[in-house]
Amino acid sequence: MITSILILCCFAFIAGFVDAMVGGGGLVQLPAMFILQPHMGLAQTLATNKTASFAGTSVAAYRYIKRTTIDWSHLTPAIIAAFMGSFSAALLVSYIHKEQFMPFIIVILSLVLLYTIFKKELGLHRVEKSLSKSQHVWYAILTGAILGMYEGLIGPGTGSFLIFAFIVVFGYDFLHASANAKVINLVASAGALFFFIFKGFVVWNIAIPVAACNMIGGYTGSHIAIKKGSAFIRIFFILVVTALILKLSHDYLGWHF
Repeated sequence: MITSILILCCFAFIAGFVDAMVGGGGLVQLPAMFILQPHMGLAQTLATNKTASFAGTSVAAYRYIKRTTIDWSHLTPAIIAAFMGSFSAALLVSYIHKEQFMPFIIVILSLVLLYTIFKKELGLHRVEKSLSKSQHVWYAILTGAILGMYEGLIGPGTGSFLIFAFIVVFGYDFLHASANAKVINLVASAGALFFFIFKGFVVWNIAIPVAACNMIGGYTGSHIAIKKGSAFIRIFFILVVTALILKLSHDYLGWHF
């Protein structure tokens, strides 16, 4: 038992590190928790994983807020919309079959990957977009609502989609896109976490050490992202999105063959 928790903590550190920079920490931590803690039920596994990842995301978001410039007037509409979208999606989640959406998600992620690879200057520098104040607000609301609902209904790749949206729609560089995405990720996952805690699904003797390691990973990942800058994050983004595509494709094929 102790050995499996120690191994899980190692995976939690890696997950926090990856997630702090470009999202995708769920690729690492959740499968590890399923494998290393097979005695837990599905709700317990999801709740315990969410508790740990939320802790890591909190640390990363705090680091980004302290060390980068965040335009709260632009971000706030997206935050509110993401929370409402995620909460609304939670009410519908029992009616959704995620595997039906997987081909679409894999195709979209593949297009995001190809666009990032071939547009070599994408996200390396801040680009001023000719958006009016009202356009910026409405685009922020749409971005937050759509990806907040996606987080609540399906989940995989939310952080990566948010980063890409902030770069393409609002002209952010990778560093500031990661910072804004992490804040929205934190808010969007809060509702689900409160639900899990209220229902008593969290296995705290596992969640606490795993959360601590995820927090250390989140701190380390955000520190390196801030230090290395957008060019480094871009490379990491490409690697993680590639891994996400492969993982989702493997899962989808496993469901059907």
